[in-house]
Amino acid sequence: MTALKYIRGDRVIWTVIIILSVVSLLSVYSSTGSLAYKKVSGDTMYYLFRQFKYIVLGLAVVVFFQVIPYRAFNKLSVLFLFVAVVLLFITLIRGQEINDANRWLVIPGTNNTFQPSEFAKFALIMYLARMLAMNQNSIDNFKGTFFRMAGAIALVCILILPTNLSTALIIFIVSFILLFVGRVPFKYLAALVGVGVTGLALFLLLSSAMSREGRIDTWKNRIERYVTGEGDQFQADQAKVAIVRGGLLPNGPGTSTQRILLPHPYSDFIFAIIIEEYGSVIGGVFLVFLYLWLLFRTGLIVRKTKSTFGAFLAFGLAMGLVFQAFINMGVTVGLLPVTGQTLPLVSMGGSSMFFTSMALGMILSVSWGVSKEAEAEEAAVQNAAGEAPVSDGVSESGDAASQTANKTEENIQHEVTNE
Repeated sequence: MTALKYIRGDRVIWTVIIILSVVSLLSVYSSTGSLAYKKVSGDTMYYLFRQFKYIVLGLAVVVFFQVIPYRAFNKLSVLFLFVAVVLLFITLIRGQEINDANRWLVIPGTNNTFQPSEFAKFALIMYLARMLAMNQNSIDNFKGTFFRMAGAIALVCILILPTNLSTALIIFIVSFILLFVGRVPFKYLAALVGVGVTGLALFLLLSSAMSREGRIDTWKNRIERYVTGEGDQFQADQAKVAIVRGGLLPNGPGTSTQRILLPHPYSDFIFAIIIEEYGSVIGGVFLVFLYLWLLFRTGLIVRKTKSTFGAFLAFGLAMGLVFQAFINMGVTVGLLPVTGQTLPLVSMGGSSMFFTSMALGMILSVSWGVSKEAEAEEAAVQNAAGEAPVSDGVSESGDAASQTANKTEENIQHEVTNE
């Protein structure tokens, strides 16, 4: 019971977080055996304890953000977006290269790195949620509302695109879905897609013409191998072998053989190791179910909240996490070309765990805010019913309660409009 006092918001989402954290701990420990022998003299417990530290830190981040009133994120969204753009610009100029990609920045005073694109994902979603909530009555204003939102999307994607095509595409697609849900006119959305496709084409042409292709060669090779099925597909082939070996039922923890052959089995292809050891039913279908469950429970939160900002924020963050998870799993089973996306809350990594936990904490903050609003409204109705006078033997508490509920609803609607 002591731990439960720190739990706020939807208990089902908390259950999903705990289960995914346990899956992460088990699968990272199992998949880092070869890495341990290469990096830390065979100390297989090293990465287990490191991932445990990241999980504890992630849970602490969730607890911290869940108790912050979600309307505070409305005010912080512009600042967060500004910081994200600055960090992305610095990364583009002076990013540290890891695995042939300049996506990381070193945290000053430490040897730890993080990906600013992870921060930029939810910073942009926060900003779009704010803009959609504030301008629902003028959502068809192209020069004002839409132009500012489209500009923010374009700026973030342009800064991420040169080093991380898949993340830029994910951000663009999730933003598009959020704008669609936010009732942005279809003609504006079509224009946004047109500008995005044109911008990507121009970037590829200019990079090729300047003979500074960088990551473009990697993108081209991955897409060509995926479409033609020819060439070196070592990663994809080893992932498929792991899935075939997994079968339907579990083989048991630590029984994976492909963890020795797969590059990055603890991050990009951790889903393959999970299926190989726990089978397609428990390891595969159950994991898919957990992410869908997270999205479903967030949908219930969105339906209950009377705040447009809270609804857009929770939906956008959940959609971003689940969409990324499906991209990772799609790559593993061969439905998509190799992208390098991690499995949220499962893959090994500190920065991914930290920023995923921030997003989940914000979703739980919205959930807790919905509960508090419902409790306040119910208390107002009950107080009105208890204090109502009685005339001619007929209780007028029902009328008083109704009037108070109406006033409460009017106040909430006024607050929503002012967001």
